[in-house]
Amino acid sequence: MTLKIAIDADAATAPYEQLRSQIAGQARSGTLPAGYRLPTVRGLAEELGLAANTVAKSYRALEADGVIETRGRNGTFVAAAGDAAEREAAEAARAFAERALRLGLGQAAARTAADDALRAVYGQ
Repeated sequence: MTLKIAIDADAATAPYEQLRSQIAGQARSGTLPAGYRLPTVRGLAEELGLAANTVAKSYRALEADGVIETRGRNGTFVAAAGDAAEREAAEAARAFAERALRLGLGQAAARTAADDALRAVYGQ
């Protein structure tokens, strides 16, 4: 198994976001299993023809999302992202529900607001 990334320089999406979303997608799908060692920032930057700062920005975002973890000099690895992502989503959903309740919204109004936000983000 290897990391397969394709950066489209003509795409409207920034290269760092293309890289972030492709690594996250491969980690979620299991194509990149937990524990898979990612290339160094410089190595991946050279391989993809990107600036090292672009790759570093992607890695920082992925680490903040719990998709990857950096183990100091040992390298950067795919984390057990599914559990972390689901846990974080559950926490965000609970925070939303508590806020909607404090605002005086009923369950139907809160669901509508959540559904509208999901459609806006996911494009459905």
